[in-house]
Amino acid sequence: MTLKLLGAGFGRTGTSSTKAALEMLGWGPCHHMHEVRDHPYQLRFWAMAARGERVDWDRAFEGYVSQIDWPGARYWRELADHFPEAKVLLTRRDPDEWYDSLRQTIVPSAAIGRRCDPNPHTRAMAEMVYQTVHQQVFKGRIEDRDYAITVYLDHIRDVQATIAEDRILIYDVKEGWEPLCAFLGVTVPNEPFPHKNTRDEFLKTKSFLTHDRAPNLNG
Repeated sequence: MTLKLLGAGFGRTGTSSTKAALEMLGWGPCHHMHEVRDHPYQLRFWAMAARGERVDWDRAFEGYVSQIDWPGARYWRELADHFPEAKVLLTRRDPDEWYDSLRQTIVPSAAIGRRCDPNPHTRAMAEMVYQTVHQQVFKGRIEDRDYAITVYLDHIRDVQATIAEDRILIYDVKEGWEPLCAFLGVTVPNEPFPHKNTRDEFLKTKSFLTHDRAPNLNG
């Protein structure tokens, strides 16, 4: 089995909903950050990638049909080259909405979780996310709103300019089933489009984010 679809969109662009949609359409299992959370063996691949070490992408994605969300999206160039037949899905949303969601979820989750989460796996995962997203994607400036939004928009333009037009779909989950199904060549299902991992749902899974504290998120 080889990957048939790669997700190049940043986290908090509807990636959890898109993962659920892809799996409903028969394009699963779909790799997502949740897979790293739920399958500890996965972490070693992404910790290696975060350290700049060579990763066997075939082994990292063994058993998966599609990929979306970070950490895979951080390596979209490498994955697009390694899986040249795979379609590319670029999820996006309004930049200000995206940053507000990022700032309230992934930013504190990684920065606080790497120090405070009592579970060794989730603490190590938070460290990987911190190194991959905070330090590499945003160069340690993830809390600088204007800078982060510039990185986000530049990323969208970069992917668009790099991937052939007939290989890519630029997609907002608010568009629902039709463009996604047309891109994949599948029938639109008679079920509502899934909506997963909203901001409130994310925060419920990270109880330490709701504590009354004022952490230093750059540490």
